[in-house]
Amino acid sequence: MTSPEDGPSRRSVLGALGAVPLAAGGLVAKASTGPIPKTGLRRVRDVLARHVESGRIPGLVALVSHGGETHVEAMGTMRAEGGAPMRRDTIFRMASTTKPVAMAPMMVLLDECKVRLDDPVDQWLPELADRQVLKRPDGPLNDTVPAQRPITVRDLMTATFGLGIDPTVLSFPITAAIFERGLYPPAGLPILGPDEWMRRLGTLPLIYQPGEHWQYNISHDVLGVLVARVAGKSFETFLRERVLDPLGMKDTGFHVPAGKIDRLPPLYAPDPKTGKLNVWDEPVGGSVSKPPVFQSGGGGLVSTVDDYHAYFRMLLNGGTHGGRRILSRSAVEMMTTNRLTPEETAIRTAMGKKFVHVSFGQGQHGGWGFGMAVRTYRADYASVGQFGWDGGAGTSTYGDPDKQLVGILLTQVGTTNPDSTRAILDFWSTLYQVIED
Repeated sequence: MTSPEDGPSRRSVLGALGAVPLAAGGLVAKASTGPIPKTGLRRVRDVLARHVESGRIPGLVALVSHGGETHVEAMGTMRAEGGAPMRRDTIFRMASTTKPVAMAPMMVLLDECKVRLDDPVDQWLPELADRQVLKRPDGPLNDTVPAQRPITVRDLMTATFGLGIDPTVLSFPITAAIFERGLYPPAGLPILGPDEWMRRLGTLPLIYQPGEHWQYNISHDVLGVLVARVAGKSFETFLRERVLDPLGMKDTGFHVPAGKIDRLPPLYAPDPKTGKLNVWDEPVGGSVSKPPVFQSGGGGLVSTVDDYHAYFRMLLNGGTHGGRRILSRSAVEMMTTNRLTPEETAIRTAMGKKFVHVSFGQGQHGGWGFGMAVRTYRADYASVGQFGWDGGAGTSTYGDPDKQLVGILLTQVGTTNPDSTRAILDFWSTLYQVIED
């Protein structure tokens, strides 16, 4: 990351804009650590610059918060052909990095005892009552047995309610039915209204019994509907009132208003064979240029590095921000520690290892909290206990309570090939090397 005294360089359009004091505290009592040395920040910057200079990543914005200082680096351009530079306030499609933030409204409802972890969801989501479960994951949709018990709030929050996007069942009839019903369309974001989306979801059997198997994504979209029905207002309205506005996350939402659209880059989907950067979603007239009919907790948010930094700092501070409590300390601890049983954790770990080639080497964390991965073993350079998640648009945000670290890397190069994933992995590998405790 660029220090203030560094002059402008060809590859760094916007350097670190000063040092920002951090609030004291965090989830782990730990002696104060010093800031990352300037030589270390330059190493991180140089690693990221290689990815931009390669032409495979048009531009990126990165943030590192550690040791009482915050450093931001923006490099490259918003479009592959050049033009406007990446800036600190560039707005990004967060894709699945939405999940950690979108979980916060559920934690508010839990804190206020509006819902309880082991409440059956039938009273709010009648579409999920009286479930049938496939006898075999690869079986026909009508070969089922009754669910052994109702789906609970906890099942949804841990992504174990019985349905999801799962690499182990991609070729099976149930996955085809999920796609055919528009529950997980090619763009990844539902285009149905919430009630119709839930109605169609309710026509499917579960793949697994509730609470027995971790599966990806669909539970987070269900949670957005649950929040809206319990709160009596739209998911986004409740999220904004209770989380985004108190944290000052003014550029975070489910679409980019016309007055800010110039801060949104295109989303690129590289050709898997050639690496050519094909535009998947343009800013003007694109998928996030207008309010969506479905506010997706699984992948619909847009945001900036500073907005996400505020959120993850709040988590490290045990639920407080600027002296104001956003979530209880207990809620944050539940979110950011592994919530899966040993059996469920083993399934998730095995899936990460078996399908490592699908994720281009990313995703071997072991555990899962509420809305985010939690590292339960030392799979790479990151500490055990690190929490956060990555997104298919080339985004990554994690907090580390042991190191009192927040790191964010945002691109708009989708993971149709390894390029953005490798930039993310190199960012984290280098960052952990240069931290001096």
